[in-house]
Amino acid sequence: MLRKKKLESNIIGIGRNKDEKAALREALGYLPIQSLIDNTTTVTVIANLVNVNPPNKGVVVGGETLRELIRYIKSKNPKRFVVSGGAGGANTLDVLKSNGYDKILNEEQVEFIDLNFGEYFDLELEHSIVKSTKVNKIIKESDVIISFTQLKVHEEATMSASIKNMALSIPPAEIHGYPKKSLGIHEDLHGFIYAMAKAVPIDLAIVSLSPAMIGTGPSKGVAVHTDMLVAGVDAVAVDTICARLLGFRPQAINYLFRLIRDGVGQGNLDNIDVKGVKLIDAEKAFSKIAYGSEFAIDE
Repeated sequence: MLRKKKLESNIIGIGRNKDEKAALREALGYLPIQSLIDNTTTVTVIANLVNVNPPNKGVVVGGETLRELIRYIKSKNPKRFVVSGGAGGANTLDVLKSNGYDKILNEEQVEFIDLNFGEYFDLELEHSIVKSTKVNKIIKESDVIISFTQLKVHEEATMSASIKNMALSIPPAEIHGYPKKSLGIHEDLHGFIYAMAKAVPIDLAIVSLSPAMIGTGPSKGVAVHTDMLVAGVDAVAVDTICARLLGFRPQAINYLFRLIRDGVGQGNLDNIDVKGVKLIDAEKAFSKIAYGSEFAIDE
C-alpha cells in the first residue's frame, strides 16, 4: 500500500434528499472527518467520468454535486486540491466538455488532472496478470484520495461503487487502451480491483444513488433515482452497504469478499454504524423504486 488511510471509522452516513447536493451534505455530516483535510493536505477527488453519457442516465457523477463537493473541500483550505478522472470509454476531456464539468472546474478554479496520462510512477500490484502499472504521480503525492461515483450493477464487476471507480479510473488509457483492456485488466477484473484496493487507499468514499444504475452497467442499464447517497472513510464498508441495496451480500462480489477477508475494511454489518437512514429502510426504499416491490435481505 502506498500509505495508510488518513482516518479509521466504522460510521457510514446515508443522506436522503431529492436534491443530491443536500444528500451529500447530510451524509458527510454524519462522519467524523473534521481532521481529514487541513492546510497541509493534498487532496485528490477521483470522479467517475467513464464516458460522455449524461449524469441523468446514471453513468457519470452529477455536475452540481461535484461542485458541492469541491466547495466542501475548498472550505477546509487544503494545500493542494485536484479533481481527476480517467475515462475508459472516451477521451476524458471530451467527457468534461460534454457534461459541463469543464465549466464547473473553471468557475471553481480547481486543478484537473487526466489520469489517462502522465507523469507516471510504477505501482506494484498483487495480480497474476497485471503485476504493475504506470500511474499518474498525483496518486502518490496525495495525502487524501476521495472516490466519488454513482452506484451501478456492472456486467463484469457485479457492482461498481467506490472501490471499482478508483481501481478503473487510475490505470492510464494511454497505456492500457480504451476501454483499458489491452494489457490484461479485464482478464481477471475482480483480481485487478482487489489488487488496486490493496495498493491505493481511499480516504473518503462517496457513492450516489441519485441516480443509480440497475440492469447492466457501466453504461447500458436503467437509471433509478432513489434520493440517497452513501459516504464513509471505510470504502469496503461503504461498498458493503451499497451491495446490500442492490440485493447482494458481499460474498456475491468477489473483490469485495476478498478485501473483507484480508481485513482491508469492514464487511460485518454488526460492526458498521449506519447513520441517517436505517439499512433495512434504505434497502426497502431502493428496491421499491428500482424494482417496484419492497424487500430487504435480512427481513
